[in-house]
Amino acid sequence: MTAFILVSGVFTGAHVWQETAARLAAAGAEAHTAALTGLDASRPATGSRVDLETHIADVVGTIDAVAAAAPGRDVVLVGHDYGIHPVLGAADRRAERVARVVHLDAGMPRDGVPALAAIPDQELRARLAGCAAPGRTDGELAPPADRDAWQRWGSTAEVSDAALDRLTALAAPQPLGTLLQPLRLTGAAAAVPTTGVLCTGNGVSIEMVQKLVDFGDPALQALAGPSVTFFELPTGHWPMLSRPADLAGVLLRAAAGEGHRLTPAGQAGPPAHLRPFLLEVPECPRERRDHVDLHLPGTGDPRPAVVFVHGGPVPAGTRPTPRDWPTLVGYARYAAGQGVVGVTLDHRLHDVTHYGRAAADVAAAVELVRDHPRVDPDRVALWFFSGGGLLAADWLAAPPAWLRCLAATYPILAPLPNWGLTGHRFRPADAVAGAGALPVVLTRAGLETPEIAATVEEFLAAAGRCAADVEVVDVPHGRHGFETLDPTDESREAVRRAMRSVLARLTA
Repeated sequence: MTAFILVSGVFTGAHVWQETAARLAAAGAEAHTAALTGLDASRPATGSRVDLETHIADVVGTIDAVAAAAPGRDVVLVGHDYGIHPVLGAADRRAERVARVVHLDAGMPRDGVPALAAIPDQELRARLAGCAAPGRTDGELAPPADRDAWQRWGSTAEVSDAALDRLTALAAPQPLGTLLQPLRLTGAAAAVPTTGVLCTGNGVSIEMVQKLVDFGDPALQALAGPSVTFFELPTGHWPMLSRPADLAGVLLRAAAGEGHRLTPAGQAGPPAHLRPFLLEVPECPRERRDHVDLHLPGTGDPRPAVVFVHGGPVPAGTRPTPRDWPTLVGYARYAAGQGVVGVTLDHRLHDVTHYGRAAADVAAAVELVRDHPRVDPDRVALWFFSGGGLLAADWLAAPPAWLRCLAATYPILAPLPNWGLTGHRFRPADAVAGAGALPVVLTRAGLETPEIAATVEEFLAAAGRCAADVEVVDVPHGRHGFETLDPTDESREAVRRAMRSVLARLTA
C-alpha cells in the first residue's frame, strides 16, 4: 500500500485536500495531510518565529509518524505550489523513507534559493525582496481578500465560485519566514524518483518542458532522467479543487511509476528549433553587429528592413543563440531575397522576469538597424514570434512614424497565468487601442495550445473594438512553430502570404 503525504501551498491548509484524499482512500491508498504551522487550523503558531525550517520539520514529523505506524509503506510526498519547498527539504532529510516526490504544479526549488523566487506575482516578489532586511524572517503576508485575488497566485480555471469563497474564508496569512528563508539541501534526495504534474490551464505543458530540455541547458537535463515522469491535467492551478478525481488518478499512476518521460536533448535528432526552414531560401551577405545580424539584399541602395524578434524565455546558455536558428535565419533570408533587409537579433528574455530588459534590447537593435547605411530608416517593420509577442505592446501603444507594419506569428499576446506579470505594459490586447493606422499581420496556428490561443482571441476582440487594421493569416493544421514542425504546402503558403502582406505595407 502507498501512503501519500499531501502538502498544501501558500495560505492554505489540509482542507484543500479533502476530496482528493477521500478518493485516494477509496482506491485503497492511505492519504495524510501535513499540517503546516501557522497555516493549518490544527497547528497554529504559538508566538515563535515560523520559517521554512518549521514547515520542513512539520513534514518530517508526518513522515516519521506514517513510518512508525506502518513500517515499509511506500511514502509519496506531494507538494503543491509553495508546498514543494518543505517537501523537498523533508525528502532531503528522510530520503530513505520516501519512494517518490510529486511536484504538483510546482517549480524546481534549488539549494540556497528561498521560496520567494517562485512567487508568480513579480510585483509582489520585488516588493517583498526589497523590504526584507538581511536575516529577517518575521511578519506575515496577507492572504487574498476575495475570490478574484487568487488569480495573482495561479489560474483559477474550473474552480467554482463557492470553492473560491471557501478558499478565501479558510485562508491564513503566510509567515514571511517561509518565503524568505533559503532552502537548504544536501543532495541526499537526488536519487528519489520524481513526478511533475503540470496544470496546462496555468500556462505550462509537457511540450513546453521538453522544449526547455531541448535548448540544452545543463541545469534542466535531469528532467529527462529515467526516474522522472510527467503528467498533465487540463485545469488551473488548484486541481484538488477543480478536478479531485482526476488528480487522485494521476497521483496513483505516479506512485506506480507511470507517466511521460522526456527525451534527452539531441537523442531524437535535432530539436524543433534547429530543424530546417520550410522554404528554400538562398544565402545572402550577412553583417553581424553586436547582438544583431543584418541579412542584406543584392542592391546597395538603402532598403526597407524587417526586424524578426524571437520568442522565449530561452535559457541563457542556449547554443546556438536564436539569431542563428534556422527559422529566424530563413525568414531573414527570405526577406532579403525580396529586396529588403532581414534582421535577426538576440535579446535577453531568459526568464519571464526579463521582459523589461528584453524590450530594451529590441529597442537598441532597432536603432542600430535604422542607423545602418543599407537601411531606409523611415521604412521598418517589426515581426514578433511566440513569447516575444508581449514585446509588441510598446510598439502598438505608441507606434513611431517609421514603423510601417507590425507582424506576429503564433504569438503569445497576454501573459500566461503563471507568469506573474501584473502590470499593464506587456499586454498587447490593451495596447492595440493605441495602434491607430498601424497595419498588423497576425499568423495564427490552428493547432495552437488553448491557453495561447485564448490570448490571440483576446487580442483580436480588443482590435475589433477599436477597429485596428489587423489581417489574420490562418494555418489551420499548423502547430506552434509550424515552420519546422509542419513543413506542409499549407504552412509554406501561410509564410509566403504573411511576407507578401508585410512587404506590401512596408514598401507602399
